[in-house]
Amino acid sequence: MVAFVSSIIVTALIVGGILTYQKRRPADQVVTWGEAMLGSMIVFFLMFWVYGVVPHQFLSWADNELNWRSDKILFGPFDLLKSQQDGGWSPIRVNYVVLRDLIAVGIYVVALAGNIWMWAAWQKRGEKQNAEKTPERSTFGRPLVKEGA
Repeated sequence: MVAFVSSIIVTALIVGGILTYQKRRPADQVVTWGEAMLGSMIVFFLMFWVYGVVPHQFLSWADNELNWRSDKILFGPFDLLKSQQDGGWSPIRVNYVVLRDLIAVGIYVVALAGNIWMWAAWQKRGEKQNAEKTPERSTFGRPLVKEGA
């Protein structure tokens, strides 16, 4: 559990660092070669970490400490998931390995959604500032200038 929680904490720290840097970096500033290499290294490490280490640590925790095996049947709270073979209502018998794999898939889905959201947020940085600076335009596309200005 310590390794899984630690991997989540490392993920949160890296994402927090990227979001903090995103807020203070101007969108129109030219990227240097060194900044591009450092940024690509951080993004590569984050993707390796989120798609490789975090699910692995969860699967290891579920297999070892939680002892989720295929012979351990999941009944759920108040026996809601109890199968018909065991005297319940559900036609499907679910074991803890299925639950473990579904949670691992959920980790991947959350990581993919976060990945898409972060790329979109990075690309849209500075749009509010630029929208405030652009003057009102006429129907011909020219900027409207106030008389006497």
